[in-house]
Amino acid sequence: MPPKAPTFAEQLAAARSTAVHLEMRDSYSVAKETEAFAAWQDGFRHDPDDRAWDKQIGLLMRDYPYDSVMAARVLGQGYAYLLTAMAHRTEQLSLGPSSLVDIGVHTIILDTVAYAELCRNHNDGQFLHHVPAVEFKQDGTVLRTAQLIAADGWDVDRPLWADAANCSPCHPGNDSH
Repeated sequence: MPPKAPTFAEQLAAARSTAVHLEMRDSYSVAKETEAFAAWQDGFRHDPDDRAWDKQIGLLMRDYPYDSVMAARVLGQGYAYLLTAMAHRTEQLSLGPSSLVDIGVHTIILDTVAYAELCRNHNDGQFLHHVPAVEFKQDGTVLRTAQLIAADGWDVDRPLWADAANCSPCHPGNDSH
């Protein structure tokens, strides 16, 4: 007769270490991502060049408890935010990202060589300055920003924009975000 397998409680009691898995997605393999995922598998990378994107994904994974999927989500929304801010920089809209998206934004702008290239290519050659304010705003800025990003044709990863009550403050003006 084979030995009886230990119960879950017995296995748990015998464990010598613990592990935590933080799930940041509601589901995988969702229909709207099928085409983009297939393109990624075929080698497509977003517009900055592949090296900058891959490096910035690596930086996010190094500095935050993100897997590559979460890092790509945060970074992609950071790019959508910055490119939208660049497209509307003369409109003085006072845009602001959520706290999670701001992590992606900072990852992009701290990679200064790649960020300067992004500004050259997408902001008429002008550097888009980052001028954060000290006080948080609670005026709907994050929600308005996400709506503008969507209106400009970007996919908005809504769970990453969920902290709309506490906007990451950015300076209004025509040459900063």
